[in-house]
Amino acid sequence: MRNENLIEALIDLAIEEDISTGDISTDAIIPVNSTATAVMTAKADGVISGLSVIRKVYERFEDDFGWEPYVNDGDKVKKGDKILKISASYRTLLYGERLSLNILQRMSGIATATAKYVAELEGTGTRILDTRKTAPGMRTLDKMAVKDGGGMNHRIGLYDMVMLKDNHIKIAGGIPNAVAAVKKDLPLSVKLEVETTNLDEVRQAIECGADIIMFDNMDNATMAEAVKIVAGKAKTEASGNMSIPRLKEVAATGVDYISVGALTHSVTALDISMNITQD
Repeated sequence: MRNENLIEALIDLAIEEDISTGDISTDAIIPVNSTATAVMTAKADGVISGLSVIRKVYERFEDDFGWEPYVNDGDKVKKGDKILKISASYRTLLYGERLSLNILQRMSGIATATAKYVAELEGTGTRILDTRKTAPGMRTLDKMAVKDGGGMNHRIGLYDMVMLKDNHIKIAGGIPNAVAAVKKDLPLSVKLEVETTNLDEVRQAIECGADIIMFDNMDNATMAEAVKIVAGKAKTEASGNMSIPRLKEVAATGVDYISVGALTHSVTALDISMNITQD
């Protein structure tokens, strides 16, 4: 329910940002009773994400409209493939055109990038995780897109999982003190992850009962040794400058997860067109 509320709030803000008191050009030229059909088409190969979101955009402008998707969120498309047909008032289609494309292109870009990372790990036991490096206010959409691309969502925010990083550990006086401080009032359902940078810290994290141990900016040889030390006592995550050329080597160390900030902090939108034809 919280995610639904965030999506609705994002659409509210986007409409206020783009339309505000009204679309001056459209309202002056397009008759109220004019109807039209819009078709969205992929202009590049990729993975589609965001159809369920952009439908909510058009629902803000019109109660009864035609909605005919040719694919589903998570489906792969080729350049030239039709994605969606919408039949509505001409005004509705123009009101929602840019906002819906902005959402669909960004989310599909994230899903497409994620799918490339996931494909590199095919046949290994390692999964791709996202991070909190998302566009402010758009995290829900960004993480939905990662899932559509075949990746896994890590923690959603600061509230749903403990992540003890270097700043927490330093001010607490070490990993044991930091873990003890958060465990005092920590519900059993909340996972605890500890960031480590060397093998001694890995051993400390194990002794403290961490659920997940992050290997931050470790070289591959050190990570492989760290995985042996953990030996199933916790899940393991590799983090720090993870790129596609490095993925298979990192996965070969035996880590459970590889987290990739680039999935959402360096988004290349998928090229999608929307052509409108008056009925």
